[in-house]
Amino acid sequence: MNYYVRPIFSKKNKTSNDYKKLGSSNLFFDTIEIITRKKDKIDNKFLKLEDLSSLKKEELKSVLDQIKNITAPRKKIASIDFNRPKIMGILNVTPDSFSDGGKFNNLDKSTAHASQMIKDGADIIDIGGESTRPGATTIVSKVEIARVIPAIKKLKSKNKKTIISLDTRKPDVMRAGIKNNIDLINDVSGLRYSSKSIDLIKKNKIPFVLMHSIKNPKTMQSNINYENVLLDVYDFFKKKIAICERKKINRQSIILDPGIGFGKTVKQNLSLISNIALLHSLGCPVLLGSSRKTFIGKLDKNALEEKRLGGSLSTVIYALSQGVQVFRVHDVFETSQAIKVFNKL
Repeated sequence: MNYYVRPIFSKKNKTSNDYKKLGSSNLFFDTIEIITRKKDKIDNKFLKLEDLSSLKKEELKSVLDQIKNITAPRKKIASIDFNRPKIMGILNVTPDSFSDGGKFNNLDKSTAHASQMIKDGADIIDIGGESTRPGATTIVSKVEIARVIPAIKKLKSKNKKTIISLDTRKPDVMRAGIKNNIDLINDVSGLRYSSKSIDLIKKNKIPFVLMHSIKNPKTMQSNINYENVLLDVYDFFKKKIAICERKKINRQSIILDPGIGFGKTVKQNLSLISNIALLHSLGCPVLLGSSRKTFIGKLDKNALEEKRLGGSLSTVIYALSQGVQVFRVHDVFETSQAIKVFNKL
């Protein structure tokens, strides 16, 4: 039997001993959802923390371990603290990314755009040189390196304190980025693309975003099949974290991204966002990357990418109420404003 714990949050400060706090946040909970899974049978129940003693021994141990993960303070990753939500601005130096391909693959334009995102409130700049849109074809490492390294160098020279994330799944590209002082790796393959990636991460002690994906971009939207997308994604992360810990990579250096739009249907994307608080019980910061994704367009008359700001912001606002710590977005100014207003409510 597997047990999964989702906290039910309230934003109001509580003084009662029956309330617990999500680590490094202002969200509190006195109720949890406990989901059980045994083979193909899934059940759930809601329980007040004051009633935990009613659980049987095996279930109680698992639930308490997960509550400990939920409440543990989130330590700094690459000088990023999680006392407030962080914005990761997207910088695609590609000719073919789904939303902004070709707009910033000129060095001057990419630097200017990154500088503007920093001014608008970005805490992290995520630089990518390979499109991972549905149907995209893999490019060779040499081409990807030629795209991202000049952008990294230029941005580092102009904004020395900027936290730079490198969006890549290839160890050769990771290695080139590390040599040029990147702060974070964002691996959209979930460490599946190459067995060398995890050893490279361990050797260089570099933190990383672990994203859920089960196929490559070219085929990820074909033959989509999960027993239960929420629990399957959770189990994927649990297994990957265990592998990392066996390699002596601390889970406190990992950020989890459920991979919205990567091998999921509209319904599955919505299920992951609606229940994203479940991932807190793994004890890592959580990232949401829903900006301008296709599922938003499908929910609104097939709206084009540039017409998906409203839907993107609605996912951010909901995820804020669920304790998500990092938001990977195209529209930094608008997202920053939404977060500021939300935090005052």
